[in-house]
Amino acid sequence: MTATITAPAANTETATPTHTYDLALLVLRLAVGLTMAAHGAQKLFGWFNGGGLDGTGAFFTMSGYPSGKAMAVVAGLSETLGGLALAIGLLTPLAAAALVGTLLNAIAVKWGGGFFTSKGIEYELLLTLAAASLALTGPGRYAVDRLIPALRNHRLVFGIAAIVLALVVAGAVLIVRN
Repeated sequence: MTATITAPAANTETATPTHTYDLALLVLRLAVGLTMAAHGAQKLFGWFNGGGLDGTGAFFTMSGYPSGKAMAVVAGLSETLGGLALAIGLLTPLAAAALVGTLLNAIAVKWGGGFFTSKGIEYELLLTLAAASLALTGPGRYAVDRLIPALRNHRLVFGIAAIVLALVVAGAVLIVRN
């Protein structure tokens, strides 16, 4: 008797195609990016029942930030431009870093209000972690970054560097806050 060795049967289930992941990253980028851009528009222009620069500046001053109106401009631009860039997948790690830095400050302001909304940090933490995740994973195939040769292939180191940058800048801003 001779033994016959056979190769294992081929897996008949196909692996999830990378396009599925790319589509999921697009949906996540659009959700986080457009949400944050809308928050930025509230700060800058008073859209969507926002406070505009004057109301947001007063809030920043009340929250202990120096030059509240200038900080409102910085936060509004970071959220609007970072959110739009994240949504279209342009300079994705830096766009995500802009959002992470701004959201870390929002978390610091709301800290002590518990976890669950409306006074807690649940919402801000979810957006922060989603933006950080996009910095680490990259934008996927359906992004403007794919059209820029230097950015075509996302590197984990880009995402890590962007998150470190966000932590440093957010920390510096929090230091100047009373």
